[in-house]
Amino acid sequence: MFNMRMGIPEMKNFWEALETKIKDHTAKKNEIALSKKLVSCFKKLSSDPKYPGLCTHDIEALTKRYGKKVWESYLENNKPAVGRIFWVYGPNKSDITIIGLEPHPNDKKDAYRKITLSATDKSNVKNNE
Repeated sequence: MFNMRMGIPEMKNFWEALETKIKDHTAKKNEIALSKKLVSCFKKLSSDPKYPGLCTHDIEALTKRYGKKVWESYLENNKPAVGRIFWVYGPNKSDITIIGLEPHPNDKKDAYRKITLSATDKSNVKNNE
């Protein structure tokens, strides 16, 4: 089992705000649906990063940019333009750190421009495969 961590400050803030809305019953329908997809994805990812339904694969452009493997996993399977999460192994051997959440990026020029590692992640995340 891997421990799930939120990486860059924007991802951590997004997740905490979403959790608060869910707990306070102020979340909109689309936020509730997204939360359910994320929780399901995180459960699968924490138990088996190569779970078939996640369609996990490394993103060469981001791996080259950061000098460590950056992975992409699907929030849902078999749906067009489904959301993706981006993640890295680390900083500890049993950690997976989420560094981004985006709609399917392949239809945009320079699609992975927004995906970044925090300063902490850049220095601490190990290149695992």
